[in-house]
Amino acid sequence: MPDQTATGCTGRPLIGATIAELREVMGWSQARLADELAAVTGRPYTRQDISRWECGGRKPRARTLRDIAAALQVPMQMREGLEVHRRTFVTDLAATAIAPVVASDLIRSGFEAALDDDAPDIDQWRATLAAYGTDYMTMGAADIQRRLAGELVLLQRQADRPELWGVAAKLMTLYAKTFPGSDGVKAVSWYRMAAKAADRSQDADIRVWVRGRAAIALGYEGAALPVADQLAAEAMEIDDRPSLGRLNALMGKAHSAAIRGDRRRALALADEGRRVHDRAGSYEQASDYAVPWWRQNVFLSLLLARLGDERGAAAAQEAAAAELPAELPRFATHLEMHRGLMMARAGDQTGGARYARTALDALPPEKHSLTLRMLLDEIQRGPVPA
Repeated sequence: MPDQTATGCTGRPLIGATIAELREVMGWSQARLADELAAVTGRPYTRQDISRWECGGRKPRARTLRDIAAALQVPMQMREGLEVHRRTFVTDLAATAIAPVVASDLIRSGFEAALDDDAPDIDQWRATLAAYGTDYMTMGAADIQRRLAGELVLLQRQADRPELWGVAAKLMTLYAKTFPGSDGVKAVSWYRMAAKAADRSQDADIRVWVRGRAAIALGYEGAALPVADQLAAEAMEIDDRPSLGRLNALMGKAHSAAIRGDRRRALALADEGRRVHDRAGSYEQASDYAVPWWRQNVFLSLLLARLGDERGAAAAQEAAAAELPAELPRFATHLEMHRGLMMARAGDQTGGARYARTALDALPPEKHSLTLRMLLDEIQRGPVPA
């Protein structure tokens, strides 16, 4: 008898659909999941047990959910070559988020949040979104990645209204930033998927912000520059009003031009970015969704260091440091590493790399970001030939 899956259930519950989708990503039948669950727990389970949970005939207890999560834990070695060409948000999520990073406690958190179908409403999601904007500024990449994936496991079951797609798009953008843009797969796939989610929000500000945030992230990292340029161009075409999204797009394109050696274009874009910031810059000091004056100067500091403008870079560093909140030491490390890049661009490659390494080592490892590590690689590698 063929397996009955949640897609064939009438009125499938949220928790049952989540179990079915995670099982299907693993390529397991219901009978296989029953066998794996029995192996984890030492208790007998049948295909019928799985079917009842998935279709809502029986609600699994919290302990059972923890056991299911353990059984569904994805072996790392099986996932490096996983194809991510899927047609739906949920399978894209599972293939690119759950597969590489999620252990049983992460999947459990998604299950437990879905218990009793007591899912967060839009106001709760907006509060969660705001909290992540702040947390991203201080947390390390691994911690934020793990937490965000847990939220996305739950949110993907609810994204049925434009406003929830807007929340999803912003969380997906932050999630993309926890992968190095230079790997050519995960970060870029997530940025593109976030842009599609933003389009479903039907909100021009979100559509522009998601694309612009992706562009400055990739441009700052010096990674996937054609994608950075494309997303920035899309952002600027969607809406030409001054906004934080447009500012990010302009600065992303400026960094892309600087890395390619187009000094004139890089400076012209940065000047336009300054004008947009004058009209749309934010007063909020410690959120990834904001660009206060100190953060604009962090963008400029790296840009001018890449262009070899020591005086301009030093001025931007001084302006940024004067207003940088003390609770954001990671960005102080950015500025110090920019000084290392200036030394390298001035001809002292070894000294610049040593200076940057010392600055990074002074920051507690749990506060490191992928962007800082990629910046160190850029300094050690030297300029890319134009």
